[in-house]
Amino acid sequence: MNHLDRPATSHGDLARPVPLTPEVAPVASFADLGLPAAVLRALTEHGLREPFPIQAATLPAALAGRDVLGRGRTGSGKTLAFGLPLLARTAGRRAEPKQPLALVLVPTRELAQQVTEALAPYADALRLRMATVVGGMSIGRQSAALRDGAEVVVATPGRLHDLIKRGACRLGRVRITVLDEADQMCDMGFLPQVTEALDQVHPDGQRMLFSATLDRDVDHLVRRYLHDPLVHSADPSAGAVTTMDHHVLVVHGPDRYAVTTEIASRDGRVLLFLDTKHAVDQLTRHLRASGVHAAALHSGKSQPQRTRTLAQFKNGQITVLVATNVAARGLHVDDLDLVVNVDPPTDPKDYLHRAGRTARAGRSGIVVTLVLSAQRRETSRLMAEAGVEPTVTKVRSGEAELSRITGAKAPSGTPIDGGPAAPRAKNTNAPFRGLGTSKDASRGTGGKSRKASEARKLAEARKAARVRRGS
Repeated sequence: MNHLDRPATSHGDLARPVPLTPEVAPVASFADLGLPAAVLRALTEHGLREPFPIQAATLPAALAGRDVLGRGRTGSGKTLAFGLPLLARTAGRRAEPKQPLALVLVPTRELAQQVTEALAPYADALRLRMATVVGGMSIGRQSAALRDGAEVVVATPGRLHDLIKRGACRLGRVRITVLDEADQMCDMGFLPQVTEALDQVHPDGQRMLFSATLDRDVDHLVRRYLHDPLVHSADPSAGAVTTMDHHVLVVHGPDRYAVTTEIASRDGRVLLFLDTKHAVDQLTRHLRASGVHAAALHSGKSQPQRTRTLAQFKNGQITVLVATNVAARGLHVDDLDLVVNVDPPTDPKDYLHRAGRTARAGRSGIVVTLVLSAQRRETSRLMAEAGVEPTVTKVRSGEAELSRITGAKAPSGTPIDGGPAAPRAKNTNAPFRGLGTSKDASRGTGGKSRKASEARKLAEARKAARVRRGS
């Protein structure tokens, strides 16, 4: 039995009647939706006249107040798919202090800010006040924004929970609730805070849930909180996007540093994914010393730093963003046509979400994964689980084939920060830590070299101690 066969439930799992809502046909134009004139003007000013498929399929039902279950990757246009109905149905109402009327829950700070920025022109057109509630920023200022009155709140679950505990936010008047990237919120352990919020919003309100996958925790939310939802799942996964090319580049361990540097030196922006904060910082320092305008993004950075770095990447001041999985969801950058997994992901969902940063909104893009020979079998398994059939190519730095696939070229060698130039990376026997697994590093020549050096130092110290004792 799937969730559509079960009786609809509201908070507290109490059964509630199911209204017979007729199916609504998709529309071909925003003008056919009956949106407020101010919203249509704002859409036209932003060059938007025809809805994306997910918008065309869900907007009529969402504007009519129906619950929506959308299954689709980021970049499909779902922010406006839930945002326009949320704003249009909230227009004309005024929030009392600390009591918002609509709520959007998202997993990360970056996605919260991106959703706020995407909806701001339409909220302004309808004179609706928005507040962004996320960790890493002043909770006092956020409390003040809620106290002043905000019709729409975009929040991460943890910070919303903190504000509710402080008495700074009450959800009883919220009649429209959106869960965006619901699967990631569950993966990050936010399910208790999400259910806490859903139990506090108005029990007869509208709910819209968007998720790339509908696994166990997400299915629990759907069964418990969504009432006879319109289901839209036609949007393909990142692995099925026809405008996205997937490549696995098999590299020689000691050459991986040089390959990465040459890819980062290409014309145009590139997003590099690594597994750890330390590896991100280390690679960023090397790239800047090599003449590449690179910046780091990970959870160890303050929120103002992360916001500034993303802004610089979007406006072109930074051409290379080196990041952990913190950038794998919710990051939208126009014309980002290359994503590189410097460290191969270990989970198919991580691969698809990293890949989803490119080929967005119908544009083309390339996803490259660097692997050592020993990692090929595991990477092939992961790709198969992700539904991806990559092109596999052996490459070395400086080769034409690497440039053909990625646009790689030699770095300028002029340090960005005015410091010493980076040492030449090609064919060094000490690949930087964080590329590949720690197990790979310990097997590599660099690991042996470090161990040998440490053993020599220890032997010399012991010899010096014996000499001192004999003197």
